[in-house]
Amino acid sequence: MSTEERLDAKKPKVEAIPLTALTPFRNHPFKVKEDEEMAQLMRSIADAGVLSPALARPLPGGGYELISGHRRLAACKALGMDTMPVIIRDLTDEEAVITMVDSNLQREHILPSEKAFAYKMKYDALKHQGTSSQLGTKLRTDELLAQNSIDSRNQIQRYIRLTNLIPDILKLVDEGKIALTPAVELTYLQPSEQEMLFSVMDSDEVTPSLSQARRLRRMSEAQTLTDNAVLQLLSEVKGNQVEYVKVPVDKLRSFFRPDTSVKQMTETLVKAMDFYNKHLARQRKDRDAR
Repeated sequence: MSTEERLDAKKPKVEAIPLTALTPFRNHPFKVKEDEEMAQLMRSIADAGVLSPALARPLPGGGYELISGHRRLAACKALGMDTMPVIIRDLTDEEAVITMVDSNLQREHILPSEKAFAYKMKYDALKHQGTSSQLGTKLRTDELLAQNSIDSRNQIQRYIRLTNLIPDILKLVDEGKIALTPAVELTYLQPSEQEMLFSVMDSDEVTPSLSQARRLRRMSEAQTLTDNAVLQLLSEVKGNQVEYVKVPVDKLRSFFRPDTSVKQMTETLVKAMDFYNKHLARQRKDRDAR
């Protein structure tokens, strides 16, 4: 075999793999969402096919485990396609995790929970792989994680801490209702304490500030975190917090036309209260004049 033939044999080969033979990566931390990006991807594939091949590794029992290309797989399935272009590569478990995480972290929109579990998976893979000793360096695993990453070592540590949150609170972080820094403080609460905290947050529609989250952590460490303590702490008005009076909309609908928006109802209620206060003031003035 010539040198050219040997080099050609080492090049990754793109194969048309049946979609039914592709299995999603185990515990894949990145969600495949039916959003505008997916719609754009489907339009692109419908017009020009899959331009960038996916990556998979052979499974011992047959078929292939998808390393990268889960969104492309979902788009191809939705379009009714039978196969998609895939590069097949033999990878160890650790290599597969690292490759999967690195390929997905390049995406533009990533949820905090996705980053959290992705970084945790890569961290564990690097630790198991013993990359530091192989490189002959004294780099910590989180420092290796930060290499070629948009996030610093400390930021990566914060994201990994989020994996200690119960799903209900982690969802609030994804929705932007709890910022990353106070969320990290809440990770130090026991799961049962987090459940208790979420119950109060959910019923009262409040979330802790950074200061409150730190106090919750201190109470947890001192084993003084109770239902009453959580209720009292979260009832405090935060400096930038606007207080609301909550009235079920169905109790107001009878006073308005069916097509009236919540904003319009709110504005009308404020005007009505202003009119009512002026009416009371006139009554008091009339009484004083008698």
